[in-house]
Amino acid sequence: METTVCPWCQTEIVWDEELGPEEECPYCHNELNGYRTLNINIGDEIDDSDEEFEAQDIANDKEQVSDLTSLWGDEVELKLPELRTLNKYADEGNDLILYEQGVEKQLDQQEEVPECPHCREFMILAGSQAATQDTFTPIANAASGKGSVLSPPFTVLTYVCSGCFQVQYSLSEDDRLKLIQNLSSH
Repeated sequence: METTVCPWCQTEIVWDEELGPEEECPYCHNELNGYRTLNINIGDEIDDSDEEFEAQDIANDKEQVSDLTSLWGDEVELKLPELRTLNKYADEGNDLILYEQGVEKQLDQQEEVPECPHCREFMILAGSQAATQDTFTPIANAASGKGSVLSPPFTVLTYVCSGCFQVQYSLSEDDRLKLIQNLSSH
């Protein structure tokens, strides 16, 4: 009997030998063929063909790197850039375990916990900024023809990524509602 794990819902699917594998998962109804399917042999048996495929994959990777190097010379970056800036501070003697614990405590206190668009780490609410008549010039509301899209005063929340330290801004909850009301009124 062949065992398949659905890459979408992570459910183990055991197919009937008489019927054979289906083209879609019986649980989540997503497609199960080609590169989207993962077949796993469970047991202590080691198949020699697996070792052949692994060696072949390594040879293919080396060939692709060599092709890129011959095309682009030394300009080829063979290693992905590290997005998590935090890792460089570990080398400077900082206790990153304590940092991570502090981040977790701070995240537990937040109502919203956005994900960083750069590295997918969670973002910490660092504070808020008030936009006033002096610091913000509103744009006219094209939906209603009167007023502006967002009128000061309003509050912008400032989030900082705990991994790569990118900064992101978001409107406060009350000001989101004002924006929705401004754009939906006719």
